[in-house]
Amino acid sequence: MAVPTYATTSERIWYYAFRVICGLIFFFLIAPIIVIIPLAFNAQPYFTFTREMLSLDPDGYSLRWYRDLLGSSEWLNSIANSFIIAIASTIVATALGTVAALGLNRRNMPARALITAILISPMIVPLIITAAALFSFFARIGLSNTYLGIILSHVVLGTPFVVLTVTASLAGFDQTLIRASQSLGANQTRTFFRVILPLLLPGVISGALFAFVTSLDEVVIVNFMAGPAQTPMTVRMFSGLREEISPTILALASLLVALSILLLATLEMIRRRNERMRGLSPG
Repeated sequence: MAVPTYATTSERIWYYAFRVICGLIFFFLIAPIIVIIPLAFNAQPYFTFTREMLSLDPDGYSLRWYRDLLGSSEWLNSIANSFIIAIASTIVATALGTVAALGLNRRNMPARALITAILISPMIVPLIITAAALFSFFARIGLSNTYLGIILSHVVLGTPFVVLTVTASLAGFDQTLIRASQSLGANQTRTFFRVILPLLLPGVISGALFAFVTSLDEVVIVNFMAGPAQTPMTVRMFSGLREEISPTILALASLLVALSILLLATLEMIRRRNERMRGLSPG
């Protein structure tokens, strides 16, 4: 949008200064991430740009670290562990968070504020405290060093995101649609799957993506809960940075950056679809 013709000199200065400030903030946030991608193609086992890379010499670039990543059973097992845990915890967190949000949306729900505070508390409490508490509890019931224990721990972290996104979708939900569906003979189950869920689907998917990314990126709790057989890629990357400086970590990091960009694009498409469904103009 262009500067209005009636804008004063100070308003024009702020208009352009604001965009420069936003650009600098964006560069500050994104530059360290973008640097990872070319370093993953470094032909040398260094975490710095070599002279050949800076001169754009083809000999300075290589796919050796991607080949090392794909040829290493340890890395592939840790990646598989991460996705198994993330997918399983996302499914459970999405189901629980959606049901919780629907329950909290009822007007006659007792102690709604207290329950909401408890549900979103994992987002507020320091993660190290949550990790220590979960480990202490799961160790007593024999779930430490198990896939189930890690999945349940990540469900605790992912559920608040689903609750918040679905609750936001319910804010503009027309309750008369439920009464109209029931007046036409649909039971509660049919009403949920045919009326409620399709309208809440953008919020449900957004919450599921947040829960998935949270689980995939989590490293503190799995350090407490995971045994050698359940080690995810985040723990292996963290230990690799301390014990062995290998650009294989950069190759995996660049793939995770690409995955994050894909998920962000998906979230933006969902947001635009949600706005169209609500009759709003995108953006």
